[in-house]
Amino acid sequence: MKDSYLVIAAHPDDESLGCGGTIARLAREGAKVQVAFMADGVGARPMERDEREQALQQRHGAGRAAASTLGTPEPRFLDYPDNRLDTVAMLDLARSVEHLVEEFNPATVITHHGGDLNIDHRRVHQAVLTACRPQVGHPVKRIWCFEAASSTEWQSPGAAPAFTPQLFIDISATLERKLQALNAYRMEMRDWPHPRSPQAVEYLARWRGATVGYEAAEAFMVARELI
Repeated sequence: MKDSYLVIAAHPDDESLGCGGTIARLAREGAKVQVAFMADGVGARPMERDEREQALQQRHGAGRAAASTLGTPEPRFLDYPDNRLDTVAMLDLARSVEHLVEEFNPATVITHHGGDLNIDHRRVHQAVLTACRPQVGHPVKRIWCFEAASSTEWQSPGAAPAFTPQLFIDISATLERKLQALNAYRMEMRDWPHPRSPQAVEYLARWRGATVGYEAAEAFMVARELI
């Protein structure tokens, strides 16, 4: 699986929730993996300006700690407004993705499922598909879409495309690393039986694995595969 990968997530913690085990596996196998976050992850919460700045720095620190645990370089933080990406022109979002692709030259982009309940997730998905149109000479040959606990499964039936994975990546050896990375985001985690609890994250990985004969797996929808 050695190649170049760019993970484009809406918020710091989405990458670990959705594909932390895959990131850790790729990094361990020597692949080049870069993570980028489009939104700041804190702006939607009511707080004073000083509190917001402190929260932003804490979220950045958590993103860096998770990246270190997963074995990747320091993430890129674009800091668009949290849960307000629908107020940002798609052209601006797509251009930001284009700049990331130009800088890191990935063959594979990993991002959100387009049917998530969270608006930022959906906007990031659309920005990736827009920026990575399959034109002559474009470096991106594969686009994989991950599920994000407490967003993908909370969308109402029929309101958006369902998450129906075709790609399963064995993370039996890196599930523990995924859970350790999520510990960096402990302020974002919840108690069982919330789907964003450590137990639920592990159970989902075990279930995705069990459906394909692995101890643990992460599931993806393949938006594009060029061979």
